[in-house]
Amino acid sequence: MKKIAQFGYLAAIFIFLYAPIAALIILSFNESKYMSSWGGFSLKWYESMLNSDLIMSALQNTLYIAIISSVVATIIGTAACMGINHMKKLPRTIVMGLTNVPMLNADIVTGISLMLCFLAFGITLSMQTVILAHITFNIPYVILSVMPRIKQLEPSTFEAAMDLGASRSYAFVKVVLPDIMPGILSGFLLAFTMSLDDFIITHFTKGAGINTISTLVYAELRKGIKPNLYALSTVLFVSVLILLIIMNLPKREKKVKTVNNKENYT
Repeated sequence: MKKIAQFGYLAAIFIFLYAPIAALIILSFNESKYMSSWGGFSLKWYESMLNSDLIMSALQNTLYIAIISSVVATIIGTAACMGINHMKKLPRTIVMGLTNVPMLNADIVTGISLMLCFLAFGITLSMQTVILAHITFNIPYVILSVMPRIKQLEPSTFEAAMDLGASRSYAFVKVVLPDIMPGILSGFLLAFTMSLDDFIITHFTKGAGINTISTLVYAELRKGIKPNLYALSTVLFVSVLILLIIMNLPKREKKVKTVNNKENYT
């Protein structure tokens, strides 16, 4: 009975999480534009999505902001982790505590603060301010993902590479970087997804005439959401799902290879 209860509880959680997404995907193939009636299978909403300049522009802006901000945040966050790791215990604790504040802080506070910061320095709100804002709130998530991998590093391997004549940059690329790469990739994916669906910070830091998917959906709520936005959401969900599957494939192969090597040694 205990196992049945645990399985039922787990199934209820997954149904609660994914049932709305499943309904969204089904409605994106509905011929009718009304949620209450099924008009038959159709791809017309996907065609409408592709032919909509407004949606394509918002999608392009969203991907552009997410890619640029996540790449820059990953580079800065990884470099910050290397510096934090070489700090003494007290300064490291203080810096890590300050790093966690933006993640615990309300998004509306961060958004308004960044908007006021840009305006105080006379910076006009534009696409660049959105990218800077996304980089700012993405860096803590990268540090959170990369730092545990850096703590697991064996310092002797880096020192051994230096003793064998490798330069610091070469030793970092060949010894340290491969070991922390899973954490870097996880941090990049986390930053990318956080930037992809952010609304509040984008809303306060974007300029006039700039739309992302989240701000477009918010604007469309006043008129009534059209089913072509269901198609757009489906494409984004499937794309992220495929990306996660691809990113996890090398880990599985590496794990299997490690197990096989252990069996050969025994």
